[in-house]
Amino acid sequence: MPVSRNSAGTVFVGGALTLTLAALAYPAMLGVQTTSSAPTRIIADTRYGPLTEADRDFVVKVRSAGLWEYPLGEIALKKGSTPQMREAGKHLIVGHARLDELCRKISPELGITLPNQATPQQQQFVATSAAQSGKQFDTTAANIMRVTHGQIFPAIAKVRATTENSLVRELANLANDTVLDHITVLEKTGTINFGQVLAQQSAPPALPKDQVTPPAPQPGSPVLVLAPRPDLNVNTASPTPSPTVG
Repeated sequence: MPVSRNSAGTVFVGGALTLTLAALAYPAMLGVQTTSSAPTRIIADTRYGPLTEADRDFVVKVRSAGLWEYPLGEIALKKGSTPQMREAGKHLIVGHARLDELCRKISPELGITLPNQATPQQQQFVATSAAQSGKQFDTTAANIMRVTHGQIFPAIAKVRATTENSLVRELANLANDTVLDHITVLEKTGTINFGQVLAQQSAPPALPKDQVTPPAPQPGSPVLVLAPRPDLNVNTASPTPSPTVG
């Protein structure tokens, strides 16, 4: 994967990501399955309000989502067979660059360690899509992403409604706008099989925890950055004003 590194040692991700993992035919979104046995347990008292396990889980999941959707957006820019599919790719890149920036800004304030890799399942989503071409690529990629976005949408609302942490609320606000934008542009591709998508959203498969958990970063490793793309001009949700941190 092409990367660049700045003077502070931060790694910026750019260019298409090609993976060779086995294809996964039935997607389930990270975040649908409960990864914590006590989501309401307070794990830290911060100046921004109490932080629960569910809050921490949400920040990690937003970061992990970007680690596969941003690269898939880059692939869509190159392999999308229609202007609508390529436009969806632009929105994925722009939206997740914004979310990634906010995740990286709030995580040190909340004591949250961010992953540098998507989950094995999410990496398979990319591999499944990247293995296709033409109209089949459009259909495969768009339907996988429409399932995952449809699953996470209500989860974002729940976090926004229940969190007492102001930084987590900021992230939920932006995530809500971003996911709605992505759902909208994916549907505009004209490739969505709504019957199949809705069935998969409501009945995701049970997978081993290690398939839906992002690997922990190596100690001391730089935080990967999903680099903004100012060259991509998209009409999308306005970025949420950055919270005051520090």
